[in-house]
Amino acid sequence: MIKVLIVDDHPVVRDGLRGVIDGEPDMAVVGEAGHGAEALARLPGSGADVVLMDLRMPVMGGVEAISELRRTTPDVRVLVLTTFDTDSDVLPAIEAGATGYLLKDTPREELLRAVRAAHRGEAVLSPAVAGRLMGSVRDRSAEPAPQESLSARELEVLRLVAEGATNREAAKQLFISEATVKTHLLHIYAKLDVRDRASAVAAGYRRGLLSTSG
Repeated sequence: MIKVLIVDDHPVVRDGLRGVIDGEPDMAVVGEAGHGAEALARLPGSGADVVLMDLRMPVMGGVEAISELRRTTPDVRVLVLTTFDTDSDVLPAIEAGATGYLLKDTPREELLRAVRAAHRGEAVLSPAVAGRLMGSVRDRSAEPAPQESLSARELEVLRLVAEGATNREAAKQLFISEATVKTHLLHIYAKLDVRDRASAVAAGYRRGLLSTSG
């Protein structure tokens, strides 16, 4: 049974999602919240596996809540469900650790498939969001070559980040400390002339350091 926590500041939206999810034999809504802070308070006792998270909410928005959830409960998957698909919404949410990003006009069956995929830890992006991300990468002008090449270990870290791994998860896979992962990231940022994880991944694709074939 996939246990779902719904986070949205509109009660009508929460009611609609509850009806869709509770109608499935392998899913159940275990709680609701009207904003990010309320979600953080309710999650520990809910046993939720997947959080359906809106982005623009009062008190605490979705991106801040996602960051905190990834820090405190990294095993819980967060699936963004919002009406906004701008770069300023999409990139921060994914960088914060969202497993997937869907728009609220997503068909019912696609939403249910996405919840199941997120529960398995698979990345899920609506076509519109995926197209926007790819367009953003294509449209940005090519950057000059870095002063230094990334080391083999830095490339490993960058690839794991591109796959959605947190610092803790990357450290576990590479058998190094979380602090060492953070140090590698700082070196990657400096060499690629970027300031955050999402920009590092985008730069990695532009420079051919990451494969677009998956």
